[in-house]
Amino acid sequence: MKIVFLLGSPDISGGTYVIFQHALKCLDDNNEVTIVTDEEVTPKRIAWHKDAKRLNFKKYKDVKNENFDLAIATWWRTVYELPKINANNYMYFVQSIESNFVESDDWVLKRLIDATYTLPIPIITEATWIKEYLEENYGAKVKLVRNGIRKDIYTEIGDKYPKEDGTFRVLLEGPVDIFYKNIPKTLEIVKKSKADEIWLLTSSDIQKYDGVDKLFSKQPLSECAKIYRSCDVLVKLSLVEGMFGPPLEMFHCGGTAITYKVSGWDEYMKDGYNSLVAEMHDEEKILYLINKLYDDRDLLKKLKRNALKTAQNWQGWEESSNAFYDAMMSLAEDSYHTKLIKKTIKFYMDTFELYWKNNITFRRRVGNFLRKHLMLVYKLYRKIIRK
Repeated sequence: MKIVFLLGSPDISGGTYVIFQHALKCLDDNNEVTIVTDEEVTPKRIAWHKDAKRLNFKKYKDVKNENFDLAIATWWRTVYELPKINANNYMYFVQSIESNFVESDDWVLKRLIDATYTLPIPIITEATWIKEYLEENYGAKVKLVRNGIRKDIYTEIGDKYPKEDGTFRVLLEGPVDIFYKNIPKTLEIVKKSKADEIWLLTSSDIQKYDGVDKLFSKQPLSECAKIYRSCDVLVKLSLVEGMFGPPLEMFHCGGTAITYKVSGWDEYMKDGYNSLVAEMHDEEKILYLINKLYDDRDLLKKLKRNALKTAQNWQGWEESSNAFYDAMMSLAEDSYHTKLIKKTIKFYMDTFELYWKNNITFRRRVGNFLRKHLMLVYKLYRKIIRK
């Protein structure tokens, strides 16, 4: 079977990691697998994933004369690229409701993203809340496959950084320049707490970040596990999430987490059992919870102990990717009207283009958003504008 995954970016991220894992499973099951992106993918760009080099990366222009059995869009923008792919079936892997990632005043961009959920494309998603949202709001046909985790890497036993007895070490995780990851505000809150040390693990390419005691940038998975094991609690105050993986990684490494009730939190987190959770934007409660763990080390031990129990019951990548492959094959057995999908996508894009040509302010707003949050897409956007 010839399968092509349409990828937004091959650079390090949780979402790209998940796509690579599922693509590799397809490859291991004797399928011909291609990853298509807008840009050239060099070995350096995918070196962060040790097995990604096994995958075949191409640009859209390189596959225009190829025919595939199945094409899988993995990001809202790649849905609009589907007409470039000749395939018997289309599929959509939804890792979050991505219009939530757009700032509220960019309502046209939000509509363009949400329009992808109205297309007659079968969907696989990774979280219960996404499945329920798509079914309730769009009547979509959705299969749920929860993400796995590297059980060989994320473990309680392994290398740690030194820590004096009694030291309460807090970890922050996430890119510092993406607004919905909320790192600046998280750091502001943690700095007010009783925490002895504040560490930051980030995918941002930075050498320092004011206010943290130790910074780790663009780390391989093995080093991430060592960092998790060296800290007591992950404080992660994302404003939007899909599967919400880092707290689960922390659980596997013997720690606990403090978070908002962000989308996806209840997939495995239980307030007061394996973690502590506050309502969205309740900054005072977050500060209270951090100090509570500092003062009550018995509670800290209890949460860590139960977090490990939760981790033990979570599936690894082998099980997850097997389930993804089975769901993919099940959906591919049905016949979907690719011509109708292409026509519908063209209608959406024509409507958007009409608005685009007649609204300079809109173009500027979209450009500013992409430049701030999605630089690779912004470069493509600039090329389109110049045409």
